[in-house]
Amino acid sequence: MDTATRSDQPAIEPKAQATRILIGVVLGLLSAAMLILAFPPYNAWPLIFVAFVPMLLADYRVLPHRFAGLGSGIGIGGWLLVYLTMIFGLDAGTWFMQAFAVLVAVLAFSGGRGNRLFHHRTGYRWFVPFGVVNTVGIEMLRGFIPIIATHAFVGHTLHTQPWLIQPASIFGIYGLDAVIMLVSYALGLATLDLFDRRWHWDLQVPAVDRRLNLRWLAGMGIVAAAWVGLSLILLSQAPKDPPTLRVGGVQHRYVRPGHMDPDTQVARLEALSKGTRQAAAQGAKLVVWPELGVGFDPQVEHTDELRALAAETGTYILIGYGLDTDAGWRNESVMLVPQGEFLDVYGKNYPAGEPRIVTSGRYLVYDTPLGRLAPIICNDINYTAAVRIPTSMGAQLVMVPTRMFAGVWKEMQVQAVFRAVENRISIAMVDGAFRTTMVDPYGRMVADQVTPDPSAQTLVADVPLGNPNDVYTRLGDWVGWFCLLAWIGSMIYQSTTNRRQKKAMEAGPAVM
Repeated sequence: MDTATRSDQPAIEPKAQATRILIGVVLGLLSAAMLILAFPPYNAWPLIFVAFVPMLLADYRVLPHRFAGLGSGIGIGGWLLVYLTMIFGLDAGTWFMQAFAVLVAVLAFSGGRGNRLFHHRTGYRWFVPFGVVNTVGIEMLRGFIPIIATHAFVGHTLHTQPWLIQPASIFGIYGLDAVIMLVSYALGLATLDLFDRRWHWDLQVPAVDRRLNLRWLAGMGIVAAAWVGLSLILLSQAPKDPPTLRVGGVQHRYVRPGHMDPDTQVARLEALSKGTRQAAAQGAKLVVWPELGVGFDPQVEHTDELRALAAETGTYILIGYGLDTDAGWRNESVMLVPQGEFLDVYGKNYPAGEPRIVTSGRYLVYDTPLGRLAPIICNDINYTAAVRIPTSMGAQLVMVPTRMFAGVWKEMQVQAVFRAVENRISIAMVDGAFRTTMVDPYGRMVADQVTPDPSAQTLVADVPLGNPNDVYTRLGDWVGWFCLLAWIGSMIYQSTTNRRQKKAMEAGPAVM
């Protein structure tokens, strides 16, 4: 047995090798470009189903063996680098986003040769399922990483397509991601098959079995058709005339947190009060103020003024505020009712680049005459549990005060859509300067107001109250957990298979 066969590294002429590397880089860049265009703000969502194909072709057929993984490194790393920079910016406070993109690129490249050897040696039997569980399992894992969380999940590209995302109420965002990756890898396998029929550059590399390819294409078609059919059925079951709550979202135009801008406290309160009166004049019964909208505790300062505002307007007001105390940092919201009573205080559960919040650790549901209302705050919505838990406690509408910054407003409504669909509840997300979004239980935009230049705005809409009792709320991220465990198992199996094959090849000449 010759060395080339045993190592799966056929010799390539230097000129041909350079050409193949160049083609592989171009294919990786093509994947990166398609991924960027598939995500907000471009929303060319059909591209997500084919965006991975060029990089897979690069890694498994075009690139020389020792450069396998370069296509995925460029494709995934390049996409994340551009997308996360576009959302979070590029400065000293967000460097970890760029570092994360680079880390992903390095990991994709470093694992490329092992993946390629494994699939060559196993005849591509596991190419599609491993691609699905590896991608979704990694997404599940990074869902626990602070700040990174659920940003840039492949399923987010479909947030503007309610007819495609309804089964998330059963399978969650991870189920949608699994279907997308099933389509991607099945098409990727078909592309390798087509490439082998036309070129088959490396004779030592086994061609894809055509029957295997056809079976995966058929399976992909069945799953995709079942998903779309189920989605359409679920969407058709949406109540035609659900009970609604008239909700007002008030922006005060200030980007800086209230506690960091002490000279503007009076102006902030005046702007928020004015917006509340405008919302009440349009019939709003619930008014949501932004995260860190003011820098004082409303139960300690300006309390009489706020109570008078609630009484005058007859509105329930969710007040977002923040302050440093001797006990620690408080990023909180509190509900003020028209009768002047303050309900329980909610402390943000998932800090975003801020100290631990001393009042975090629990979720609330306000049982009011308006309905069962739950508060969370900004970054909380990037974690599936932050909406699922209050929904399991009976919430019908989740209020999300936010403090967005330039760029992130382009993506935040995506999270609102999926948290709403997963749990069959409505979301009212209100920022201080850039965006107010209200979403119904089926992920449809009830109202969405974008102000790229910070401005004081009031948005009022009739938001349906959810009737949560779906599978996802009860079972949680079960698809994500399954894929995470399967991913770990796949890595163990792949490592064991490669190690055994290597030992067998090394022992081959001695046996012969």
